[in-house]
Amino acid sequence: MSDVRSIPKALTIAGVDPSGGAGVLADVKAMSALGAYACGVIAALTAQNTQGVTGVLPIDPAFVAQQIDTLFADVPADGVKIGMLGSRPVTETVADRLAHWKPPHVVLDPVMVAKSGDSLLARDAVGALREALLPQITMLTPNLPEAGVLLEQRPVETVKEMRRVAERLREQLPHQGRRWVFLKGGHLPGDVAIDLLHDGDKMIELAAPRIETKNTHGTGCTLSAALAALLPQCADVPEAARRAKAYLTEAIRHADRLGVGSGHGPVHHFHGWW
Repeated sequence: MSDVRSIPKALTIAGVDPSGGAGVLADVKAMSALGAYACGVIAALTAQNTQGVTGVLPIDPAFVAQQIDTLFADVPADGVKIGMLGSRPVTETVADRLAHWKPPHVVLDPVMVAKSGDSLLARDAVGALREALLPQITMLTPNLPEAGVLLEQRPVETVKEMRRVAERLREQLPHQGRRWVFLKGGHLPGDVAIDLLHDGDKMIELAAPRIETKNTHGTGCTLSAALAALLPQCADVPEAARRAKAYLTEAIRHADRLGVGSGHGPVHHFHGWW
């Protein structure tokens, strides 16, 4: 009797953070911790640590396409997370190849600014992200500053304003099919971290206690990677969202146990294992 089993395959298309707290390396940790087989396509290289980004090196778009095509020809992904793409040509290339392969779940984390404040997305790439990628995704996961850029407005300051922003973001997605906005409210003050999950009909509030720590590097990457790993494993999107938020909350809660770097350290992706 064979003991081979089918495992959900999750793909991250993102940049590399050599410190391992964000980007592809963090995504692979999160996906693995949540029971998926993690694959990675490198869309950009960075020189960074827990204190900041000192350099970004774009990847040739043709080679990004070759990575995606070679992988999908043999290991098609059940869930895809898109993170840092860096440039407009790479953004357009990723959109084109995903339109060809049509993975069942695509989570877009519109990575624009690092925790240190360094820019990670060229200004002219925002339009390509809106036009080419948004029509293909299952879920969009912006934080409040990223939502402000996508909507060309100032970042909001209250949960009430968040609700309207979630609605406006959902209006930018195609109306056919179940597509979701996961709006992250971590930039708001308060003892509770509130996110909103919206599909154009239901508005679901996801709340968790705010944990005081400076070690929150890569939280957005970790959440979107968790969603890409969990969507193929869960009965519906709200269940995947709740599980992903719970996983991230515990990863933040245990972050101070790691002691990595002297700046914004990583969350603890393997808090349930170590």
